[in-house]
Amino acid sequence: MTLERIRIVLVNTTHPGNIGGVARAMANMGLNHLYLVGPQRFPSTEATVRAAGADHLLERAIVCESLDDAVADCGLVVGTTARQRSVGSVELPPNAVMDKVRERISTDQIAFVFGREASGLTNSELERCQYHVRIPVEESFSS
Repeated sequence: MTLERIRIVLVNTTHPGNIGGVARAMANMGLNHLYLVGPQRFPSTEATVRAAGADHLLERAIVCESLDDAVADCGLVVGTTARQRSVGSVELPPNAVMDKVRERISTDQIAFVFGREASGLTNSELERCQYHVRIPVEESFSS
């Protein structure tokens, strides 16, 4: 499976260090396409420091004004959430999401969308996704 069709989309990131941390994790996993929707502070020295060698991903990051802009050319858009949500998109477990990715990776651009550090994605942002995945986390600290 080629990873070139997969992008990571961060929505309204408030702390530039988190952008750098995501870039580093992406580089570790072989992902190359980072989209930022309305980041509060970017570019940033702090993002570069936290990227720890993955600053090439920061240099190539695409900054967008809206989520629609970031996923306009994607055939599969998957939102992420830490809590159970009742929205228009279908919730799938992680393994089922990966089945969908495998089905579409040869023909479509694919976006994984992550929300704000404190509050995640809004319901309307999750509705923009075909599917959403609830990532199991510690309930007392789901941020």
